[in-house]
Amino acid sequence: MSTVKGAARLRVVLDTNVYFSAFTHPTGVAFWIWEQAVRRRYVLLTSPTIIREVAGVFRRKAGWRDNQIVGSLKLLVKTADIVSPKIQVRAIPEDDDDNRILECAVEGKADLIVSRDQHLRRLKAFEGIGIVHPVDFRRTLADWV
Repeated sequence: MSTVKGAARLRVVLDTNVYFSAFTHPTGVAFWIWEQAVRRRYVLLTSPTIIREVAGVFRRKAGWRDNQIVGSLKLLVKTADIVSPKIQVRAIPEDDDDNRILECAVEGKADLIVSRDQHLRRLKAFEGIGIVHPVDFRRTLADWV
């Protein structure tokens, strides 16, 4: 955990599915989690690979145009600490994109990964980094700060 102004702060990686929910459903739990990142209630970690995946999901699943995607990604880059993993993880053969989440978490010394993804959540933890559902993270963060 990093310390800012004397307060320990959680270091967290959000999975692409959390970003998608946050940006397309502005009243849900994922949006609340995103708002807390913007308010610096925890340290949001991401990587160039995750950012590219988020852009692709916005384009394919939400049908967003480039200007919408760029605007959201600018906010993401402004909010998050960008980590460039130098390691390769192959813990989840069923979904290689999930391995990119794990790489970012390990390289960024994350405390938690927040995901709805069954492949990730089935692990429960990876190299000492907890993997939790957004609802559980909301409870944790509400108690933490």
